Amino acid sequence: MKALTLIFVILIALLQYPLWLGKGSWLRVWDLSRQLATQQEKNTILKARNATLDAEVRDLKSGRAAIEERARSELGMIKKDEVFYQVLESSGVKPAENSPLPHSEKSVKSSD
Repeated sequence: MKALTLIFVILIALLQYPLWLGKGSWLRVWDLSRQLATQQEKNTILKARNATLDAEVRDLKSGRAAIEERARSELGMIKKDEVFYQVLESSGVKPAENSPLPHSEKSVKSSD
């Protein structure tokens, strides 16, 4: 009876091996499904990027407004007889000691 039990245990272990550790095992399926989910996320991001680039290419091919906007923003170009104004926002930084601006906060030392 012990020999028959031992044979059945070995037979069951041999049948379980491919299920857990073989070529089509659960561990391999789990790993591949994780890789698939990661790749699908990357594909979604790349599809969105491609759609944006495609829209930009179509806009550049069809009209002058996109080309003009690019020339202004990236190359700093302006039209003929156009006045360019640059507005600088205050950053809250105090002027330097040797600042040429009037009324700057300079410490004055008296030499008595």
